[in-house]
Amino acid sequence: MSLLRILIVDDEAPARALLREYLARQADVEVVGECANGFEAVKAVSESAPDLLLLDIQMPKLDGFDVLELIGPGPQVIFCTAYDQHALRAFQVHAVDYLLKPFAPERLAEALELARARLASRATVPVAALVADARPPGRFLERVLVRDGAKVHVIPVERVDYFEAQDDYVAIHAEGKVTLKPQTLGELERALDPARFVRVHRSVVLNLERLARLERYAKDSHVAILRDGRQVPVSRAGHARLRELMG
Repeated sequence: MSLLRILIVDDEAPARALLREYLARQADVEVVGECANGFEAVKAVSESAPDLLLLDIQMPKLDGFDVLELIGPGPQVIFCTAYDQHALRAFQVHAVDYLLKPFAPERLAEALELARARLASRATVPVAALVADARPPGRFLERVLVRDGAKVHVIPVERVDYFEAQDDYVAIHAEGKVTLKPQTLGELERALDPARFVRVHRSVVLNLERLARLERYAKDSHVAILRDGRQVPVSRAGHARLRELMG
């Protein structure tokens, strides 16, 4: 049997040391690295391509969900967490294993067997669904994370002027820059606060705070004039949504 290549991600050194101790009891395991935060994890996944992540959730700056979103459906993931029950239900629904801290070495061994089986079946992690369902009800996206190689760009949503669909990407227009994220506009829209971000066109979700005025463009269409003078198209349905929100 080939070695199971594992990357440990936890911001607490004692937790990483305990995982190493438990993993040392497994004959077919190779620990390819340790990471103390999410930024290190994204870089390490890009460089070492592990089979499996042992991933903490509650970490500063980038938490475990952020890391999972950024790396995408690549390695298998076992969460090592003291997280709330809502998140644990999401893991169960989407068949992602988790270890609830504190856990015994036997429980880790069981999770590793499951990971081996998933790797053998080439099953992938349903990243978008997991991240969406693990978000507490009523809590909307506060920042957009974009991976650029081993680097991570963190864009607060309040700085975004609008999101624009471009094939399989979303173009994020913010502070005079355009950043591409491999995601559908629909997926992103569902995570945003609908009172602040409105689908004004099939290809545009607009930050309402950037809207200066609406102007008629043709018989059944309008354009939104932003505060900086830029224009974005507004469909008939988008116009109706804006009128409803703006009273």
